[in-house]
Amino acid sequence: MNSPASIDHQVLSDAADWFALLRSGEASDRDTHRWRDWLHQHPDHLRGWQLVEQIEQQFQAATGDHPNQTAATLNRARQGRLQRRTVIKSLAVALTTGGLGWASWRQTPLPEAIASWQAQYRTGTGEIRQLRLADGSQVWMNTDTAMDTDLSGPQRQIQLVRGEILIETGSEDPRPLLVFTPQGQMQPLGTRFTVRRETEQTFVAVYQGTVKVTNQAHQETLVPSRHQTRFSSSHVAPLSVAERSRESWHKGILLADDTRLADLVNELGRYQHGYINVSPDVADLRVFGGFPLTSPEQALRMLETALPVRISRPLPWWTNIQPR
Repeated sequence: MNSPASIDHQVLSDAADWFALLRSGEASDRDTHRWRDWLHQHPDHLRGWQLVEQIEQQFQAATGDHPNQTAATLNRARQGRLQRRTVIKSLAVALTTGGLGWASWRQTPLPEAIASWQAQYRTGTGEIRQLRLADGSQVWMNTDTAMDTDLSGPQRQIQLVRGEILIETGSEDPRPLLVFTPQGQMQPLGTRFTVRRETEQTFVAVYQGTVKVTNQAHQETLVPSRHQTRFSSSHVAPLSVAERSRESWHKGILLADDTRLADLVNELGRYQHGYINVSPDVADLRVFGGFPLTSPEQALRMLETALPVRISRPLPWWTNIQPR
């Protein structure tokens, strides 16, 4: 898929406008010829058009509106249930026969999307969910998150398959708790902390207690209260001060404290389907305040009121933010 960052904002905006016109059923033959001329004016025009088409397909697939999606979705769900039963049986055998157990489960080369479908707990786009686990721990799952748990052995274990979680460990269970991502593991010590899976890294921020981070290269770091870090399979970044605003999402609020508009919109975009196209002319505007994550539309209206920007939606799944 083409990268939006590599295509000019105005090209993407024009491509969305052309897409909206041609899909409206109101385009004339002259409009069609003008669109074809526009496509051939520059290679980026074709790339922008292809990107808009791809985002539309992803939106339709994610929201279940595509005419070819219903049967495919039902089939994936059925296959997912069958595969999950097999995986659970295999895991039970490994645990009872003294095999690698959870380590083998963690290292199974399943694509993230399939693993997410099979996960024990899941949230959809825009959904925030609170769980109380059997050991007394509380877990908040952020948008588009999937995780598995195994609380039956000598160690309590959580596998973050996708997305982000906030954990408040239970004090009544003496067994150690381990949280796994592909880059390594975290062991909290009486803690409240967030874990977020990124492309090739794991982000962890500690708000209470301490978390011991061990990556795949066996590098260990203690992350104390009010600190955060990122780690990959081979590297652990230096500690920095934890941003308290990073945990406000569990209350359904996105806090901005002198935040770049582009960065805030990028985070807000995780809570809705579709794409938000931000003009570079307004990307560096600074934002303050709290914005509702459960209502991205309301959050965008608040931004339009507070900042010199204009928001338009040529398509239900495409939003442009430009100078007013």
